[in-house]
Amino acid sequence: MNAQHIHCIVNDCHYWNQGNRCGAGEILVATDAFDKEQPDTVNCEMAAELSPQKAGSRLSTCCKTYIVKDSEKVGLDGIKKAKP
Repeated sequence: MNAQHIHCIVNDCHYWNQGNRCGAGEILVATDAFDKEQPDTVNCEMAAELSPQKAGSRLSTCCKTYIVKDSEKVGLDGIKKAKP
């Protein structure tokens, strides 16, 4: 499998990098309905336990990997990181 490049234009996200690249080790994309029903603590580590859902259109999807820049939260992309 070729390396994937995730493009993101949400520059206040912890994982946003120059060139509009996402630096998260894993990405969790969900439906907007799922996002409204689930707490912010749902993340990539839980992905295997979640039930797939139909979105119907890309306008009904969202990225659950987002973490605000300079947040104390680490590892929500499924990758354990040491705090600096």
